[in-house]
Parts: sequence; C-alpha cells; structure tokens
Amino acid sequence: MRSLTIRWSLADAPDGVEDELAAFVAGTSHARFTGMPGLRYKVWRVRPGEWFEGFYVFTTDADRAEFQRAFVDTMAEAPGTRMIGSLPVTVEESEVVAVAEGWDGFLPAARA
Repeated sequence: MRSLTIRWSLADAPDGVEDELAAFVAGTSHARFTGMPGLRYKVWRVRPGEWFEGFYVFTTDADRAEFQRAFVDTMAEAPGTRMIGSLPVTVEESEVVAVAEGWDGFLPAARA
C-alpha cells in the first residue's frame, strides 16, 4: 500500500495551535477525506509542542503521486501551514507493509 506522511513542526507554532488543528480536522478536514477516491485512509497525529502530521494510504502509486504533487504545489496555502505558521518539515513517501484490525475494530471518527 502506498503511503505519504506530511509533518509540520510545532516548535515555533502559536500557543493553542493543537486545539485549533483538532477543531479544523473535526469540523472540515475529516469530511473532506472521508470517501475520497483513491484514498484508503488518513490518520491525523499530533505530539503537542513537537509535531502535527497527516498519514495517508492510497490505492495506487498514481493516486499518491497526484495527491502529493497537488499538495506540494499549494502547501504554502494549506490550512495546517496557515495555522502553524510554517511549511511542513516532511513530505515523505513510504510503503505500508501490513495493517491489522484489532478486536475492538476500526473507528472512523472525526475526534476520539
């Protein structure tokens, strides 16, 4: 499975940006990616004061490449960039070796 990580540093981000990012994900971004063609799933992760990232898994190399190209072309205007105040520090392709669903199942939620 083709994956992509986009990560911003929060080292110099404004105070409270983690809450602003979480609210944006819950109110806007989650709906944008739910049901997106070519995307298997997306996970948003944060380490407060350290980093915020999106982790994407795509169906094909072409789907990943198209999304990555479009993101890189507009990353200066991306909502995460605007809220955090700096460009991503990582835009990295990878491959997912395997995915296991635990006993309690997968929870597609805008906010846990």
